Amino acid sequence: MPRLVSVATALPEHVVRQEDAQRFAAGLFADLVAGQERRLLGVFSGAGIESRRSCLPLDAFDRPRGFGETNQLYLEHALRLGAEAASRALAAAELAPADVDHIVFVSSTGIATPSLDARLAHLMGFRADVRRTPLWGLGCAGGAAGVARARDFALAEPGARVLLVAVELCTLTFQQRDRTRQNLVAAALFGDGAAAAVIAGARARRQGANGTRALDLLESRSTLLPDSLDVMGWNVDELGLHVIFSRDIPAIVRDWVRPTLDDFLAGLGLALADVAHLVTHPGGPKVLAAYAESLDLGPGALRHACEVLRAFGNMSSPTCLFVLERVLEAGEIGPGDLALLAALGPGFSSEVTLMRGAET
Repeated sequence: MPRLVSVATALPEHVVRQEDAQRFAAGLFADLVAGQERRLLGVFSGAGIESRRSCLPLDAFDRPRGFGETNQLYLEHALRLGAEAASRALAAAELAPADVDHIVFVSSTGIATPSLDARLAHLMGFRADVRRTPLWGLGCAGGAAGVARARDFALAEPGARVLLVAVELCTLTFQQRDRTRQNLVAAALFGDGAAAAVIAGARARRQGANGTRALDLLESRSTLLPDSLDVMGWNVDELGLHVIFSRDIPAIVRDWVRPTLDDFLAGLGLALADVAHLVTHPGGPKVLAAYAESLDLGPGALRHACEVLRAFGNMSSPTCLFVLERVLEAGEIGPGDLALLAALGPGFSSEVTLMRGAET
């Protein structure tokens, strides 16, 4: 059975306090918020975020950029940040780059050909025969989807060590000329970050890293919601990527997540009551509230997700791995405990992996 043996994260250097981001947006969006300051700018104070990280200082966003310039920044910073997270995950698993058999690289905030996994392989010294799987377009679901795909590869090749890397530079997708409310909401929610994990096949190295418990990856499921392509994603033009957000996302989470999880677990002879821990992507406070309502979660059940959101904002694909890192460091998943890693993204889609605390 595939096993997750390490998780590590990395952050860019620039800290953006939420109050500073709100002041910046108030000046930049003065024409949009005029007369509606409390309602429109309230998204900053109501986001449950104290600070975020950015690959650029805040004042670097006061002028528009073309897609080419923005994407060049993405290539530079995403590669460096991804390498940092990957190095930490490998070190925690006591592995070297040459030990990696397969790289799964997740990112949706820029484009690269050769893909970033190829660039990472050259930078870090992976073997020439390392397998590579770049995943693009999964957005906030990408981290959970990456774990599931890494599990699939490790299941197919029991001797394999799979390195998952998820990197997003969401701040680079901010559109200075876009006066829509969606762009304003994105400016209040999104930050930059990277995460990496090592998933080992049944015949590969098996123990957890640095005293944390390893997780057996039991099963996964991907689910698409019918007629939902317009719920979340990007519009692309000459300036770059423009965010798409539906106001219905919290309602969709409230109405769709529970039956989706119930169906997944029922197929395994389980119920939600059998799951001790929910590790979920914190899309925002309304999404977390919808999760709590839909799944009848008690106080504190999503505290790690709330803490990650408060400290770093929504970093898209790596965010659920930041939450998983905190859960593992807290030592809350005991041997035999079941946990769900869950995230939602464009499609509109759900990605879920059932995990179990390893016995040894």
